[in-house]
Amino acid sequence: MATAQTGRTGTRLNMSRRSTLNFHLYTSPWVIGFLVFTLGPMVYSLYLSFTDAKMGSGGNFVGFKNYAAMFTNDDLFFKSLGNTAVYAVVSIALGLLFSFLLACLLNCRLKGVGIFRTLYYIPSVISGVSTILLWGWIFNPSYGLLNYSLSLMGIEGPGWLSDPHWAMSAVIFMSFWSIGGNIVIFLAGLQDIPQELYECAALDGAGIVARTVRITVPMISPVLLFNLIMGIIGGLQVFNQPYILTQGGPNHATYTYVMHLFANAFQYFKVGYGTSLAWILFLITLLLSMIVIRTSNYWVFYSGGDD
Repeated sequence: MATAQTGRTGTRLNMSRRSTLNFHLYTSPWVIGFLVFTLGPMVYSLYLSFTDAKMGSGGNFVGFKNYAAMFTNDDLFFKSLGNTAVYAVVSIALGLLFSFLLACLLNCRLKGVGIFRTLYYIPSVISGVSTILLWGWIFNPSYGLLNYSLSLMGIEGPGWLSDPHWAMSAVIFMSFWSIGGNIVIFLAGLQDIPQELYECAALDGAGIVARTVRITVPMISPVLLFNLIMGIIGGLQVFNQPYILTQGGPNHATYTYVMHLFANAFQYFKVGYGTSLAWILFLITLLLSMIVIRTSNYWVFYSGGDD
């Protein structure tokens, strides 16, 4: 009897060890890849941020000199940070609003609505560079499609990419081209809302605005939280659009933070200073994301929770 129980116990131990071994075996490629290609470079870049390293050389340890130089000896640091803040705030706010409204329209049960869903999503998966070049042609002041359309209404269009007052607006406007991803995510959240809630609200006399404010927005608030955080991360890292369209001009009107980072690290070869800029961006992104997550308790509703 004791021998049989000992055998069963040994079998269970062997199965547990085998499961543990399989777990470590199957997860090891990801763990190794994370350590080698993510965590390792991050730790090394943190070290470089405290050095005066140039491209191809290790450099000398300078402490917080790079970080101090940002605030005391780099006028473009504040300029690029301000431009990035303007882009992020406006593009995120309007992008969330437009994608939500379009998702509500695409959530209607109409014949052929699937075609429109596809058409709105396709631009978000088209190659970024080709899309930017297309918008460069649209914004061209001489023969661009936008100014031509305005001329048909008797309006003289501005130099969208050559006027400091309009350049950032043009870059922000172009960002709405890729809101298809947000639309799909909002659409998934809308389709998960029980229709009984709308029916009960309609019986109580609630109009479409009241149903949207009282039911739709609270029920998709987790989706809104996700899109907001992803928007913050993407908005603070904007680079391709202004770099290809304007190279940061005119007069640094579209010169973003990542462009400043890129210029210092890969054009001026100041790798130490460039990595310190990267870590400041990381801290800003982390801080804003944490603020949004911590404050989400006051405006995000989880249907399966206790609140």
